[in-house]
Amino acid sequence: MEGGQLIRVKKGWFVTAAAWGDLWPEGRHLVEVVAASNDLSGGTHVFSYVSAAVLWKLPLFRVVPLRVHETGTTRMHASSTPGVQRHEDRLPEADVVVVDGIRCTSLERTVLDVARVAAPEVAVAAADAALALRAGADHRAYDERTAEEWRGSMSDRVAGAGSIRGVRQARWVIEFADGRAQLPGESVSRLQLSRLGFAAPSLQVPVPAPDGSIYWVDIGLDDVFAFGEFDGKTKYVDAAMRQGLSIDEVLLREKQREDWIRGTTHRRFARWGDEHIGTPELLGARLASFGIRPRG
Repeated sequence: MEGGQLIRVKKGWFVTAAAWGDLWPEGRHLVEVVAASNDLSGGTHVFSYVSAAVLWKLPLFRVVPLRVHETGTTRMHASSTPGVQRHEDRLPEADVVVVDGIRCTSLERTVLDVARVAAPEVAVAAADAALALRAGADHRAYDERTAEEWRGSMSDRVAGAGSIRGVRQARWVIEFADGRAQLPGESVSRLQLSRLGFAAPSLQVPVPAPDGSIYWVDIGLDDVFAFGEFDGKTKYVDAAMRQGLSIDEVLLREKQREDWIRGTTHRRFARWGDEHIGTPELLGARLASFGIRPRG
């Protein structure tokens, strides 16, 4: 309920309307998790699923959680309420950690739970972000060995999960995950490209720049000799990301960069945004307008 300048998060917990309005859905859910943590007692349940994901700072692609999720190990905690979804499940000690003072499932357990039950778009974006945390969020120092070890460990975890709901999707998500995707939109772009029939793309492709530095291109569609970039709006509208430049100056630099990449690599180059990744068909139409289509 909104009253005056305050938003009611839950009984006894409020946040200013201005602060609430500035938050992404992940941030709003994090506020809800913090508020709910005040009611936890007994030490037999922890935040889990999407609620653990926001504690780990994983993205929730186009998801607005309706309830806080907790997992408990005893039946007395299995009853849900309008604001809390409670799950009863076995939680090994290693799967329970504390993040910023709040008990939640471990990163790996959180990824497994989200990968099992969430839409593929949500699951892939979360798994990519988790792998970046483990193998290095900076693509220039991305540790492939660590990434492969993580996939192996997660594959073992999935194999040990038996025939529980969503295990087949979880297995595929773990194999598909790539921590070099820097934004949820890049993760979902990879998913849609796969659905369209493109070969697995290269990510964060280096192209020598005219000043001797490196231009990094989001996606290399090597099977069709093209490049692609997910063009989020943040780098244009967020003053901090523009680093003192005007929007016109940022646009000019992007055009000069793109022209150089096209001219030196002789590859087609396509950009797309949030509005193009909702379905494979939307992204396919966008790419086709640049003359880029999957083989066969």
